[in-house]
Amino acid sequence: MNKFDVIVVGGGHAGIEAAYAAAKLGCNTLLLTLSLDTIGKLSCNPAVGGVSKGHLVRETDALGGLIGKITDSCAINYRILNKSKGKAVWATRAQVDMFLYPKIAKQFLEKTKNLEIFQAKVNRILTKNNKLIGVQTNFGHTFGAKAVIICTGTFLKSKIHIGLESFSGGRLSEESSDELFESLERLGFLTKHFKTGTCARLDKRTLDFSKMIEQRPDFDALPFSFITDKLPQKQLNCYITYTNQKTHKIILKNLDRSPLYTGRIKAKGVRYCPSLEDKVVRFQDKERHQIFIEPAGFEVVEVYPNGISTSLPFDVQIEFIHSIQGLENAKVLRPGYGIEHGLIDARQLRPTLESKKIEGLYFAGQVNGTTGYEEAAAQGVIAGINAALKLQKKPAFVLKREDAFIGVLIDDLTTKGTDEPYRMFTSRSEFRLTLRETNAAFRLANFAYNFGLLSKEEYRIILDKKSKLEKQLQQIKNTKIFLDGKTVTIYNVLKQPTQTYEDIEKYLKEKIDDSLIKREIEIQIKYEGFIKREEAWFKELKNFDKIKIENIDFSKIHSLSKEVIEKLNKFKPKTLREALDISGVTPAAIATIYNFIVHNKKNFI
Repeated sequence: MNKFDVIVVGGGHAGIEAAYAAAKLGCNTLLLTLSLDTIGKLSCNPAVGGVSKGHLVRETDALGGLIGKITDSCAINYRILNKSKGKAVWATRAQVDMFLYPKIAKQFLEKTKNLEIFQAKVNRILTKNNKLIGVQTNFGHTFGAKAVIICTGTFLKSKIHIGLESFSGGRLSEESSDELFESLERLGFLTKHFKTGTCARLDKRTLDFSKMIEQRPDFDALPFSFITDKLPQKQLNCYITYTNQKTHKIILKNLDRSPLYTGRIKAKGVRYCPSLEDKVVRFQDKERHQIFIEPAGFEVVEVYPNGISTSLPFDVQIEFIHSIQGLENAKVLRPGYGIEHGLIDARQLRPTLESKKIEGLYFAGQVNGTTGYEEAAAQGVIAGINAALKLQKKPAFVLKREDAFIGVLIDDLTTKGTDEPYRMFTSRSEFRLTLRETNAAFRLANFAYNFGLLSKEEYRIILDKKSKLEKQLQQIKNTKIFLDGKTVTIYNVLKQPTQTYEDIEKYLKEKIDDSLIKREIEIQIKYEGFIKREEAWFKELKNFDKIKIENIDFSKIHSLSKEVIEKLNKFKPKTLREALDISGVTPAAIATIYNFIVHNKKNFI
């Protein structure tokens, strides 16, 4: 029997980070994957980042992870989301070459010391006295281990649906891992299934881009990794088109062939990324739905029509695609499909992502109920670090909610659990102005350096940036100028809503050429009051168990989302603290309820 310190099961985004972190920390690590050719494969959209997801990418990067570095190495289009809002809430999203991404990911792993990769299917988790001792593969071979990290993505006892046709599979044309799911159930884990899906892929040579809206890259975006100097100059455009009433009629008349509406799919799907048929049924008052035509790479003809995920029959997919402007003659290269996949209830895990049932057994990624590459990668790096620390008899590494979005993610999963696929949003964090994309490295890199996940040279890059930031802030606070008949500091000038860093740069003696530092300086100065308000909000949290809310009609609080109102009416919390503990009720919603109470001067306390 081959023996390892750590075995990682699954070569997706969680598995990559877990294996890399454990190996970098000196553990003899084995990555077991169903296929050597699909390590890091992008199952769905060819993009990384987005609102709040960009935070997770940068935080994983700051902890020594790979997702940011890989993304910057194969990005083909960077976009800044929320650009119409303040810079503190700007979010980075990058289209990537989905065929180059797995190649780069595999190269990183192959060059990592202490890490072996082997193609095998894990059928069984081996334990003794509630302690992990290894795994057994599909060909009967046993690998011993002190720790195992399960990163199986959508492959646990999974079923694919295309219309009324259903078949086993973890991804189209790739086998499901039923035996491992059953092994976890025999060990006593609470399990269930969620539903996710993807859209058809199209041949770009058959599309009419002249009928679409061109969406150019944002060259003022910031790279995801702190070690990336600048964005690639060669980038591709994306395009926007829309569904229409004809599209919707095609879908509505074929609902009797949809597994979502015939009862074949029983699992809960992603609320904030629904299938097209779900959007058409739920929002019949909407005349159209937006579609982003996203390139899949530089050297390929495949494009991803983001926004038309579906599990309708293939002939219906072709019909509704051809009803869309610019896609009238589109050639479909791969069908869209829905997939039901197994997972565990993450409340069975510690904040380290180690099982409470089986010592040495960890879980990361979609197996914990999340959706998205970024959420998976963030969990993977934490599980890998903690598995290594445990074997080295060192204190566990737990990020708190006030430390990072990763802390919010894992705390939500392990304390609240989730009854639907969990997607990260900025509203889930009480401290979304304090925890920014631009300060992720400053917040977390010291942990990675102390663990040994960052080299001295890499850590020096961050320390140099921090030093320049602090010096520049001090210069801005101390430099006075004569403006509009009075003497003012540059600091007070920059606090004005209409002023940008570029406006005050001419007054500075020491100039910097680092876009991240410039943006971070402007954010710290302009949002100083809001950040202090978050600090006060944190102190207020301790009183929430005293604030009664059982007599409130939540439907009268118009700024609450339908989802939050549904959850509150279902669970009927008596206090704000009980409401905050409900999965899906965000801190932003709690703040809204609190302000409603204060504004109406009700005696809820």
